[in-house]
Amino acid sequence: MNQNLFEESINLLEEMMNDSSLPRNVRKVAQDSKERLKKENESLDLRCATVISSLDDLTDDPNVPPHGRALVYTIISKLESLSKM
Repeated sequence: MNQNLFEESINLLEEMMNDSSLPRNVRKVAQDSKERLKKENESLDLRCATVISSLDDLTDDPNVPPHGRALVYTIISKLESLSKM
């Protein structure tokens, strides 16, 4: 189940990266988050916490459209579940 949540999170981040309707800064955060999650030299909990923090900052950005904000919340939820396992 851990691997499924991890892969789903990566796929959702890729979806954000490829969504041209999202602002460039949002796509950049998604790209950085994906790279951060894939760094295996840190614990998974630390990687998840760092990415959650970065994504949480996007929820306050008024330039993020509603579908982008929903995607951010979905990813955060999956990462929180992953870090608790």
